[in-house]
Amino acid sequence: MQTEFLISSGEQPKRLDLFLVSREPKLSRAAVQRMILAGQVRVNHQSAKSSRKIKPGDVVNLDKPGPAPLVIDGEPAPLDILFEDAACLVLNKPAGVAAHPGPGHWDDTLLNALLDHVVRTGAVAIPGLVHRLDKDTSGVMVVAKTKDAHGRLAVQFEQHSITRQYEALVRGIPEPIQGCIALAIGPDRGTFTRTSVRTDYPKAALTEYRVEQAFGGVASHLALSPRTGRTHQLRAHLEAIGHPILGDPVYGAGNTGPLDGRPVPRVMLHAQKLGFRHPVTDVYCEFAAKSPADFRSLHEALHFATVRQER
Repeated sequence: MQTEFLISSGEQPKRLDLFLVSREPKLSRAAVQRMILAGQVRVNHQSAKSSRKIKPGDVVNLDKPGPAPLVIDGEPAPLDILFEDAACLVLNKPAGVAAHPGPGHWDDTLLNALLDHVVRTGAVAIPGLVHRLDKDTSGVMVVAKTKDAHGRLAVQFEQHSITRQYEALVRGIPEPIQGCIALAIGPDRGTFTRTSVRTDYPKAALTEYRVEQAFGGVASHLALSPRTGRTHQLRAHLEAIGHPILGDPVYGAGNTGPLDGRPVPRVMLHAQKLGFRHPVTDVYCEFAAKSPADFRSLHEALHFATVRQER
């Protein structure tokens, strides 16, 4: 379905993506930017960039995407559940699993598995994702099982009162070995799917880090504590200081190949710990999950290589 907008004389100059978000509230800015990149948006019958400023007299045509499936089906899949009650569920998400259905993957996601789980356990609850981890990031997530629980947990994330700790294997060794990355980030000027310090829409972001172990001058194991919750914050911050996460194809060009001959199977990022106040009892709860086998294997290989070099 195609929608046409004629820019009136009273319209203030505005980026094309921001204009469309204001007119199509059901579409997120990221979705609009993907549509622009795919050629589904035209200004005066010509393709345009997200950053183009619309002006009075312009004609904007938008090809709306077809409807998403109305029902998300449950799909059997193993879940590593750390805690569950009537209000929420805490699990250890494996790497390689998308959190939520979307274009290109309407099934085989964490939410599909959760829907299957609640049906099999006889619960009447419908799971709701309060936050997400990237597809290739493993670790602890909390899932709400009621609307009230979702709202109470969402407030904690918005207020940054959640305890979150990650671990990562990165290129090189940050200096100093303990510190805080306080760099504003937002959609990258050149590639809208990336988060970057090179942005026209910066938002404050804060990441505390500590070097847990250094592997010569090649790599290091970091503990990371994000104090804000920006999209791809850890990956963008570490790239910005020159120490991208190993295996990251987006934040760190040429960072996905072998490291000293050792294969890097994925983005080496793991959500190690998550703490929050229970949405019903208000009691503080904290859950942890050890890093998965692929993370530990690369860590051990780097450690032993460093030991051999020091002998």
